[in-house]
Amino acid sequence: MALTSAGIAFLFPGQGSQYPGMGKDLFDEFEIVRDTYGEASEILGYDIAKLSFDDAGDQINLTRFTQPVLLTHSIACCRAFAEHTDNAISPNLAAGHSLGEYSALVCANSLSFALALQLVKTRGELMGEYGEGGMEALMIDLESAESLAERHYCGIAACNLPNQNVVGGPAEDLDALVSTMAEKFPGKRSARLKTEGAFHTYYMVEAARRFRQTLDQADFKSPQIDVLSNFTGGVHDTDINAIKSRLFLQLFNPVLWHKNLVTAGETGVEVMIEFGGGLGKGASAAEKRPNLESIVKKTFRGADSPPHYLSVINLATLQETVTSITTG
Repeated sequence: MALTSAGIAFLFPGQGSQYPGMGKDLFDEFEIVRDTYGEASEILGYDIAKLSFDDAGDQINLTRFTQPVLLTHSIACCRAFAEHTDNAISPNLAAGHSLGEYSALVCANSLSFALALQLVKTRGELMGEYGEGGMEALMIDLESAESLAERHYCGIAACNLPNQNVVGGPAEDLDALVSTMAEKFPGKRSARLKTEGAFHTYYMVEAARRFRQTLDQADFKSPQIDVLSNFTGGVHDTDINAIKSRLFLQLFNPVLWHKNLVTAGETGVEVMIEFGGGLGKGASAAEKRPNLESIVKKTFRGADSPPHYLSVINLATLQETVTSITTG
């Protein structure tokens, strides 16, 4: 696979893809990963490796810890991949779902790893403290999801696929919404997500208002590659203030992930590589599957030339992806 001549996008997942033990297989194997976790621990003021691997007290699912844990894992996976490909594979574009947008900005050298950790640490603390409610993934079209949300004091939180949209609101309102959905759309599924609040809805306005000062003071750089914005669904401006504003607005507006992927396809991306996180019922890293893979493949199903999808989320996928690239 001659990736050096292809349009390449690096993708990064958001909350919901964390699990206890995430990253330990790579940590045990590679010095660059151990160095990444050590750097993160110094910046955060706690042992993020211990928190990620041991997870005493289910802390990994608390937003103030989830966000630094996922960012660290994503960047560690990215660095391990770079080392094992001799830094020969450079993306033309980076994108991340919600929290993953910060990893994408690190990838584009708009944020340093240290600054991104400081930002998501504060972001996670504020979202956990000032957030309320929960989130529900609905397997229905956007117009129908909007109708249900408006009827039940909820808001659209993410548009992942034409028929997969997430709503957020107070738990009792989500319960009522699900009951109405069962009546109006029998046979359509929904699932409650594990979050501490109705992220990316108006229930996050106070958290966003308090986070703005942190964003305003942060030393961003213009991205060196294109980075997609969850707020617009398109490519970020190179203007630093515009990037900050869109990250602020992202907190209480829907994540336009499907539009991000369509935009990536329109730019000519031929290969997508996802870094970090993992899903699946198995306890070990080897049993996990990538968070964004299904959405990516469904988005481009039926396309004349769908992007080739790869991932680096654990030791096994790192080896598979490097082998795929180097043996081409």
